[in-house]
Amino acid sequence: MGHVLVLNASYEPLNITSWRRATVMVLKGKAEGLEHSTGQQLRPGFDRPSVIRLRQFVRVPFRALPLTRRNLFHRDGHRCQYCGSQNERLSIDHVLPRSRGGSHSWDNVTTACLRCNVHKGNRTPREAGMLLLHPPRRPLSGPLFEAQRQMAHGHHREWAKYVQGWDERELGSAA
Repeated sequence: MGHVLVLNASYEPLNITSWRRATVMVLKGKAEGLEHSTGQQLRPGFDRPSVIRLRQFVRVPFRALPLTRRNLFHRDGHRCQYCGSQNERLSIDHVLPRSRGGSHSWDNVTTACLRCNVHKGNRTPREAGMLLLHPPRRPLSGPLFEAQRQMAHGHHREWAKYVQGWDERELGSAA
């Protein structure tokens, strides 16, 4: 895998970049390598970086994560939020239907299998007698979300100690 997790000086996930760009940043002294890919040496004595941390803190403006089908399915773990099925074909469901004033936003959309979506119809989950496994919410920052997505697919297990815990901290500050 050619991806490298870039951490801010505060160890906050900042970005995901290519191993080439990360190597240049380390060689120029702008970043330090925290984790390295074992067995992937660029030259003798220099392993390919997997996680780097910037030496200087970079202030980054907030960018909202776009509401896309891919991001929504990842947020919901590729499972129906009503019955929990992972084997069915999934669709997008508006918790409060758009025809009844519901918005197309992170807080109102969820994944549902076709059977559950048809059963719910133009009703709210309460009216249809259905419970949501997890209430819909806006995901965390883009770099953190992408890093979690990479790890969910079995890539970059070494990122876990830098990514785990950020979701609880951000949720705690948002509550």
